[in-house]
Amino acid sequence: MNLLKKSTVLVFLMFAANYINAQSSCAELLAMVKSEGYGSSYYSYTSDAISQVTFYEVDGDNYNSYYFAVVRFKNSYTDYIYQVGSRTKSNYAMNYMQSAGEAFWQYIQPYNENLNCAPN
Repeated sequence: MNLLKKSTVLVFLMFAANYINAQSSCAELLAMVKSEGYGSSYYSYTSDAISQVTFYEVDGDNYNSYYFAVVRFKNSYTDYIYQVGSRTKSNYAMNYMQSAGEAFWQYIQPYNENLNCAPN
């Protein structure tokens, strides 16, 4: 193999390893958050995009709380986790009945890069 092909294969393997590790970490985080406590779920029967959003509050060290939204999209039936702000649940709850998709884009999607565990 020439140097260019070796470099390309090496870069590909590094990205693949990072992707697999990130997916494993996301699955572990999702399982941990779900096991930590009771979630408040909001179902969207009429939405074309959102099936369900469940909010969790997890108590951390030093009396810190962490807030998560677990979103299930209708097209994938897969749960995705977002680490969100403390007011996200109330903002989403007040607006999802008008449009779950719009409420998702406005209140949850902006937190996508916190964990990188959900599609763009």
